[in-house]
Amino acid sequence: MLIAIISDVHNNEVNLKKVLDYCQENNISTIICCGDLASEETLKFVSKNFTGTFYYVFGNMDRDQNRDADFSKKHENLKIFPGFGEALLDKNKVAFVHYPNIAKELCESKNYSFVFYGHTHKPWEEKIGRCKMLNPGNVTGDFYPPTFAVWNTENDKFELIRVHELM
Repeated sequence: MLIAIISDVHNNEVNLKKVLDYCQENNISTIICCGDLASEETLKFVSKNFTGTFYYVFGNMDRDQNRDADFSKKHENLKIFPGFGEALLDKNKVAFVHYPNIAKELCESKNYSFVFYGHTHKPWEEKIGRCKMLNPGNVTGDFYPPTFAVWNTENDKFELIRVHELM
């Protein structure tokens, strides 16, 4: 199973569309977003352009209207979490959050195999005990080139995808 991990979209629908197209072309039906879509319009864009399961946790740049729990009730494929989220994906218990300090605490709890986070915009991967902590970078392209990660759950390998190299 392939799972895309994204973060820090900051309303960049051009780059987000490239990510969603990549997911469709590669049969990726699950996306984890570690925060900062930034607006309800971008969340609506996701719901119109992605039919798979979309896990989404709020970041510091997500506006209040994005925090409307009723939105996810209208779109069953959207799973929205205010602080941090967790899921069981292909027998792996994972957590996702926006902030790196909370990600580290979640790893240290020893409750998860993988913890994904955003906020820094910098792709990063490290191991804390048996838990792998990963930042997929940022979709918007602020501070660092735009990237996201793809996780192959069959071999637990991660690939960093550069958005600008996608057609």
